[in-house]
Amino acid sequence: MSFRYTWVLAILFIQLIFWVYFIIKRQKQPPGLFSSAMDKILSRDLNRSRVTLKNNILIIGSLLLTLAASGPQIGTRVRPIERKGVDLVIALDTSTSMDAEDVTPSRLEKSKLEIGKLIRNLKGDRVAVIVFAGTSHLYLPLTTDYEAAHLFLDQIDTNMIPTQGTSLSTALQTGLSAFSEDNSKFKTLILITDGEDHEGEAVSLAKQASKKGMVIHTVGVGTTSGSLIPSFSKNGDIDYKKDSSGKLVTSKLNEKILEEISKAGKGTFLRFNNKPSNFRSVIKEIDTMEKRTIESHVYSEYEDQYQKFGLMSLSLLIISMFISTRKKKKA
Repeated sequence: MSFRYTWVLAILFIQLIFWVYFIIKRQKQPPGLFSSAMDKILSRDLNRSRVTLKNNILIIGSLLLTLAASGPQIGTRVRPIERKGVDLVIALDTSTSMDAEDVTPSRLEKSKLEIGKLIRNLKGDRVAVIVFAGTSHLYLPLTTDYEAAHLFLDQIDTNMIPTQGTSLSTALQTGLSAFSEDNSKFKTLILITDGEDHEGEAVSLAKQASKKGMVIHTVGVGTTSGSLIPSFSKNGDIDYKKDSSGKLVTSKLNEKILEEISKAGKGTFLRFNNKPSNFRSVIKEIDTMEKRTIESHVYSEYEDQYQKFGLMSLSLLIISMFISTRKKKKA
């Protein structure tokens, strides 16, 4: 039980105190205010028990009226809520190559920025997030809680997965397992990476997924000219990644593998570059998909009950008006 205007309860409490005081005072007081002879004359036609009953009904009626004014909310009101949309799984590359700065401020930070804008523009779609490098993990299960998705997204960095590399195939496997097992045609997976695949099974997995009715879009982050991969020491010094022979490693966007995956997954290859609002191209692809009711649940909230208390108060006040305090005259 809850109250919309809790401060009104203070008035109700004061009324209760006065009522209790009135009852105690009446018990201690003599039955008449005047002499017994005068009191007998004044109250000869007065039915004292009915006077007491009428007073009690008036007091209870006023208490119920105050209670109604406090806006009592009792129980729950249940109504169905339907959401139309698709199941959207975002697989985000968190390998060290995503720290490259050919896209400002870095490939990973640009991806997080665009994903955040994408989630903000979703309307009823469920979203999940997968992080992957050498291995992949379901970071956020399917949800419509977009605020929670933003909180999870903010915490992503390239140190999350100790096993380095870029295994697109394991990311796709984890992405496909993140979907529920019902109708597949309302599901889409967005693979966001620089495309440096260290395993070659991603295209065949995309073909299997498309046969089940799933759509796989790929988003390339970076430039074909590439960039050095910065590494940061504990004291804040910046160095750049080198190979076993001591040469600087240049990470380049592999558009070819991403185009092959999107083609096999019957999706589209898109880019996150230095242009603003790259997320709009992803939203456009999602909007073209057929939507379904992916969630139908009940929404419960306190239901206003002041009407009932107000009706009871009005009934008691009307009843008190018809209670006669005069004694019945004998025929």
